[in-house]
Amino acid sequence: MIYIGIIGLGAIGQRLIKQFSEHEGVSVVAVCDQLDSLAKDTANQLGGIQFYTDYKRLIEDGKVELVYVAVPPKYHHAIVMDVLRAKKHVLCEKPLANSVEEAEEMMQAAKEAGVVHAMNFPLNYGQAAAKFAALIGEGYVGPLRRLQLTMQFPEWPRAWQKNDWVGGREQGGFVLEVGVHFIQQTLKVFGNLANIQTRLELPDDPSHCETGIIATAELADGTPVLIEGMSGMAGKEHIGFTAFGSDGVLTLENWGTLRGGKTGEPLVEMSIADVAAPRLVDELDKAVKGQAAEIYDFEVGYQSQVVLEALRK
Repeated sequence: MIYIGIIGLGAIGQRLIKQFSEHEGVSVVAVCDQLDSLAKDTANQLGGIQFYTDYKRLIEDGKVELVYVAVPPKYHHAIVMDVLRAKKHVLCEKPLANSVEEAEEMMQAAKEAGVVHAMNFPLNYGQAAAKFAALIGEGYVGPLRRLQLTMQFPEWPRAWQKNDWVGGREQGGFVLEVGVHFIQQTLKVFGNLANIQTRLELPDDPSHCETGIIATAELADGTPVLIEGMSGMAGKEHIGFTAFGSDGVLTLENWGTLRGGKTGEPLVEMSIADVAAPRLVDELDKAVKGQAAEIYDFEVGYQSQVVLEALRK
């Protein structure tokens, strides 16, 4: 059994609680949030477990073996470094940090601590993304001609995630919040990015995040990569991650839909029912037990941060 403590109980932090609660190999034994009422209510919903408003007290709790850090990016570095100093396993939300320098320090400290260090990059545990990666590996699209990420948001922040930071320039914006998932997928499936050129559309208020991006990059073999996005527009939210090849096209749409087609044929939705994707909690359980596991560690987080900050300048 892995005993977990959760720091940060906002919309993101709450998402994994259900997965933790349903897994027989883990148990949430403590929660923490600056908002006392939220910490207390969440603790009561989990059966009256321990709750804190000071994250350091949760880290010091002798029952806690693994800490899930689900606070805004600005606070990842300080909290994660304290977890690592306590020699406890850690799961951190994306992005890893609020700068490349912070991310590098966290990566090195995690390696030296000798503990499990993992990132919550949920696309890796989704059926559509898993099949996308498998088909690319099998050569479905043939020689790659272009890789493209498109992000369109009628409103940013979206209605369900309005808070005091996700729309800010320092630690928010859709390039950071959404783009980082597909940066990580690009590095995983296609390899490193180079020659990053970016043009951001920024509002007059310097505290507000980007409203648009057009960026280009290259894979190691020179294949062009296009990243474009915009917020404040008509229509519905749309996110597309598309590989254009000589033999066909594959596109991962809106996180969970996969479409594909051979050259000259229409794009059609592809079944993902046959895909047995891993689950994050299962993989964490294996990793803590010293078994081979599919987790994405702080080195992956650091590599993603390097690209992310190049895009965000």
